[in-house]
Order: sequence, then structure tokens, then C-alpha cells
Amino acid sequence: MTRTALTVHQIARPAGFPAPGDFRFAESAVPDPAPGTALVENLYWSVDPYHREMMDGDFALHTPLEGRTLGRIVASRTAALPEGEIVFHRHGWRTHSVVRPEETRRLPHHEGVPLSAYLSLLGGTGLTAYVGLTRIARLREGEDLFVSAAAGGVGTATARFARLLGAGRLIGSAGSAAKAAHLTRHVGYDEAFDYHRGPVSRLLADAAPDGVDVFVDNVGGEHLGAGIGALRPRGRVVRVGTVGQYNTPDAPPVVFDHADVVEKSLRIEGFLVRDYQELQEELYEFAVPPLISGALALDETVVDGFERIVEAFLLMLRGGNTGKILVRATG
Repeated sequence: MTRTALTVHQIARPAGFPAPGDFRFAESAVPDPAPGTALVENLYWSVDPYHREMMDGDFALHTPLEGRTLGRIVASRTAALPEGEIVFHRHGWRTHSVVRPEETRRLPHHEGVPLSAYLSLLGGTGLTAYVGLTRIARLREGEDLFVSAAAGGVGTATARFARLLGAGRLIGSAGSAAKAAHLTRHVGYDEAFDYHRGPVSRLLADAAPDGVDVFVDNVGGEHLGAGIGALRPRGRVVRVGTVGQYNTPDAPPVVFDHADVVEKSLRIEGFLVRDYQELQEELYEFAVPPLISGALALDETVVDGFERIVEAFLLMLRGGNTGKILVRATG
């Protein structure tokens, strides 16, 4: 194990889109665990859209950022965290973390499941998609879906899980023609469009002329208005995020026919995945068998090297990834 640790600090509040200068890498000695804690050498880091929202005030400046992380316990002063165990924790954006047992989750040993899956399909990304489909939308077999930001981590997981749940047609929006083609060729979408080609409402109407039953929204803004307009009677909107507005605080308000909500008996519901952690084991039961058999595929963009974590974060915000974006330790 190296004796030098790196952490990433946010040092400025971004004005619009974040820049590399908003962050600083800090070097220090690897910390020693105190009694009741353990030292984790981190192996995988998740960079997520919610980090951008928290940069506006939730993250304290000049302190290490937090984030979902997988790592191996390399020194322990508690029997609850044995050395060699792989754990999930949220003390991320650093190469080494000191954790208490209650801050970690020991990973199950599923033979044949890649470690990265526990931060993508089997992690917060997959759990978000699973909760959205099974608890918020209450998806029924044969129902049609529209998913915004369909090429991202939640968007690809939503499609994969919807297929396993017996969904009907899947329609997705993405930020380029190449991504739209990838969605239909490799992820399982029936139709996908590049939202830069015109008004989202028109592009969605062309792709789903008869409407949809469920809209899983990761973007907000124009997508949200178009998705509500395309819903059939008793349609549901699952609000996951508003990534399209994180870097544009003065974005115009969402425009849709408010009377539709009443006249079509629509339901619009958002949620925070942290409120559904009790479903983690249920997600494993649902997703692990098809993942092992090959019926369920991982959609991941992996960036090698902790020193590239800021680069990976900015790449994700600009839509440079397909599927869940992860950073992997090297060496």
C-alpha cells in the first residue's frame, strides 16, 4: 500500500458549468485508523449528477468531497471490519478513507459479478431505476415508457430493468445521434432521438405518436413539459433529477397543460433513493441472477486513475459517458 494519500477539495462555487479550477488535489500521509475504525484503500469511485447540485452550497469548501465508493479494508481496529473485506461507503473523492462500521456496507459475494456492478446496476444507480419502476411508477406489463437522459447511468438501467419487468415500447432521448443509435442497437430502446434536433415535444410525438404510460425524467425543463404532454390517461411521471438545469439556474419554467394532470388523472412523483435503502437486498434478488446468466448487461464508462476523477466528473456533466461513469484505481 502506498504511504501517500490524495483527496479532492472543492475550493470555489461554480458560476454555471464547473471548471477544473473549482477543485484542488491535496496530498497527505495515509491516515492511521483510530480505535473502532478501519482504513480503506479505495478501488472504485462514483461521480454523479447530484454532486453538481451540492457544489452550490451543500459541500463545504476546502474539505474533502463525499461520494459513493468501493474499497478494501487494509488496516482495522474493529472486529466489525476485518482486513481484506470489500466495503461500500460514502467517504469518496479520496484514495484512502477512515470509516466506522455504521458508515459502511459489506458487499455480498456473488460469484461472477464484477466489482464495478456494485456502483452501477447493483448500486445507487440501479436502485434508483428499480425504485422508480417498481415503487413510484408501479410499472405494469406491456406499458410504454419514455426516459430522458436515456444514455446515462439511470437511463440505461431503467431500460434494462423495464425489459425484465415486461415493459412495452421504450423511447429515450439522448444528447447525440450516436448515443441515440447506441440506445436502440445495444441497450434495448425501441426508439431514441437526439434532443438537439428540434423541440422535444415534436421529437417525442414522432417517436411515440400514441403516447406513453410512464415518463422517467432525469432532465427536467423542456423534457418534463413534453413528457407530461405525451402521457396517456392515468400516466405517471417519475422525477429522478434535473440535470438539464444544474448548470443553468436561470432556466425558463417548465411549460405544460396543467389541466391535463386532472383531466387525464396523471401522477407526478419524485423521490430520493436514500429513502429506499431497505430495498437493496430485493435489488440483488432481482438483478443478480440475470446479470450472472448474461441476460442483463452492464452499461459503464470506466475512467482509469484517481487523478482523473475531476475529469470524469466534468465529462459526465457534458454527456461524455454512456451508462454509469466510474473511476477505477490503477496500480
